[in-house]
Amino acid sequence: MDGFINVLKPTGLSSHDVVDIVRRIFKQKRVGHVGTLDPAAAGILPVALGRAARLVEYMEGADKSYRAEIAFGYATDTGDVYGEVTESVPKPVLPSEEELRGILLRFVGEITQKPPVYSAIKVGGQRAYDLARQGAEVEIPARRVMIHRLELVHADPAHARILVDVDCGKGTYIRALCTDIGAALGLPATMRFLLRTRVGGFSLSDSYTLEELTEAGAAALCAPDTPLDLPCYELDPQRVKAFYSGLSTSERRIELVDEFYRVYAEGIFLGIGRYDAAVREMYPAKAFLPT
Repeated sequence: MDGFINVLKPTGLSSHDVVDIVRRIFKQKRVGHVGTLDPAAAGILPVALGRAARLVEYMEGADKSYRAEIAFGYATDTGDVYGEVTESVPKPVLPSEEELRGILLRFVGEITQKPPVYSAIKVGGQRAYDLARQGAEVEIPARRVMIHRLELVHADPAHARILVDVDCGKGTYIRALCTDIGAALGLPATMRFLLRTRVGGFSLSDSYTLEELTEAGAAALCAPDTPLDLPCYELDPQRVKAFYSGLSTSERRIELVDEFYRVYAEGIFLGIGRYDAAVREMYPAKAFLPT
């Protein structure tokens, strides 16, 4: 069984837990996931079965969407409600919804963000959250991330909370975004809840809960190339054997750029190719032999 499944991860389970459950349901050894979700978060977790696990790396850069609830008035060491409170203010007051929308607009576009210490980023070969739990000083450099959309969904002044929708690029930490929004308001802030609503072409509307997945079985599986957000390239059928043998193909079409492509020949998915515009060659990056 080769393909992707759009799993709706519940709160309380780690991404690894979900992979183990899918492995048992489908009796597959080779299973991987796209983009880690914290145990406290819920939402879309694409899971790859069989040979599709070799294609996970080409989905890591997919844009994602989230709905997050931000609580103002206190901050924690983890950035969410499961950490230790590090700062608090009594009776925080939120500005008007108009002012809130204006502040959120400041975060749209390319922004600088410092990932939280309690994250899966590796520092010196170890996960940052492991070092933090050991009491070590962890320094994670700031990074540039892209926020495509950040909209106010609902404001709850009585409880000093807001609900926001976020469309963002690779590497964005929503916990860090919540903290930074609080800083812009002059208030400590904590991510109270997070729901991932989209990963690339996968959305909530076509996702499966683990219970539904048990019933659906193979019907929940989509073809390995379906979710890949890469341009398509049609290879000359006479070059298929060469592609599978690791040989490049000369390509003079000027519209091609230095990028990875989904490679097809007569409608059959062959794998991933990498085009080098300098020498005008299409190189096989990952062959996907048809069964």
